Amino acid sequence: MSVSRIVFTPLNYVGWGSLEQLIPEVERFSPKKILVVTDPVLEKIGLVQRVIRPLTEQGYDVYVYSDVVPEPPLEIGEKLVSFTRQGRFDMVIGVGGGSAMDLAKLAAVLAVHEGPAADYLNLTGTKKVHKKGLPKILIPTTSGTGSEVTNISVLSLDTTKDVVTHDYLLADVAIVDPELTVSVPPRVTAATGIDALTHAVEAYVSVNASPTTDGLALQAIRLIARSLRKAVENGNDKQARIDMSNGSYLAGLAFFNAGVAGVHALAYPLGGQFHIPHGESNAVLLPYVMGYIRKSCAKRMADILNALGGNSSYLSEEEASYRCVEELERIVRDVGIPRTLGGFHIPETALERLTQDAVKQKRLLARSPLPLLEDDIRAIYRAAFDGVVAEPR
Repeated sequence: MSVSRIVFTPLNYVGWGSLEQLIPEVERFSPKKILVVTDPVLEKIGLVQRVIRPLTEQGYDVYVYSDVVPEPPLEIGEKLVSFTRQGRFDMVIGVGGGSAMDLAKLAAVLAVHEGPAADYLNLTGTKKVHKKGLPKILIPTTSGTGSEVTNISVLSLDTTKDVVTHDYLLADVAIVDPELTVSVPPRVTAATGIDALTHAVEAYVSVNASPTTDGLALQAIRLIARSLRKAVENGNDKQARIDMSNGSYLAGLAFFNAGVAGVHALAYPLGGQFHIPHGESNAVLLPYVMGYIRKSCAKRMADILNALGGNSSYLSEEEASYRCVEELERIVRDVGIPRTLGGFHIPETALERLTQDAVKQKRLLARSPLPLLEDDIRAIYRAAFDGVVAEPR
């Protein structure tokens, strides 16, 4: 009998108004100097002030660090780690999307380690994380990345991405308040929402899936399928925002424990080479990867179809798996994300370079129910370029 490793962050608050738990949780750690890592957009629109104001009113010394960009390059991570070490902070709070939260985790842990962040990368690093680091609280303002419940920090390299990963990167506290997502614009809502959907779908078909992660993943798919279009169309739809936050949170727990696979492995080079937002990279590839691996997980794709709102009762598993791919294509189209690589102005000449970088993502590829070798990856990129779902020869 196989044994599943199930890990959750120590303390999570999920629900409308849960930001009210921030001060009581900060008080548990008795910090004097707090670093808040966020992005400049949130600082400009005043959203981060909702986090900072109660902290300063309680007398905490708070410094806001907003030198954060989407798909943060390694250099940004190095700069923040150095700043955190020099600043002698007692706590780190990450506020924002996946980039801000990933960087906050990185800074909190590597602040008590030596050497550059590059030394701790999964693919090329030579050092291991061995200390827990500073206390960290993560507060997502989008519904999608799941960074608040995972143990990885993703960094962009010259042409691809790599991660620093260890359970010490897990948040001490995660506060998931859907009220903070209301101001997120439609395109970001769409991209992060498909990102969350991808997490749930890949977790459900992962070779590391378990009954626990299956329940999390399927419920995440149900919540996202019924609410994503509504949240994109009307960001003030309270129930849609609640469903998306809950769906994203459950998807994060599912993929943290079961893992993601081919979609993410192929999406990383898109972000690294062409700086396409991670959620959009996943979105454009999701139907093509799932279509390619369809036969290796047809029963599970029938389950996904039902969770998406379809009905597999009168279909064979093969027919249901086709319908599942079609429904995934439909969701991507409905929320306005281009459905081909050409829609992102990626030239045909880039396909080989994308393939060579994706092959290196062995940590992710190992979880695919269908082993994806170089020729398979090349075929999927070709399918995404041509706009026609392909299958293995």
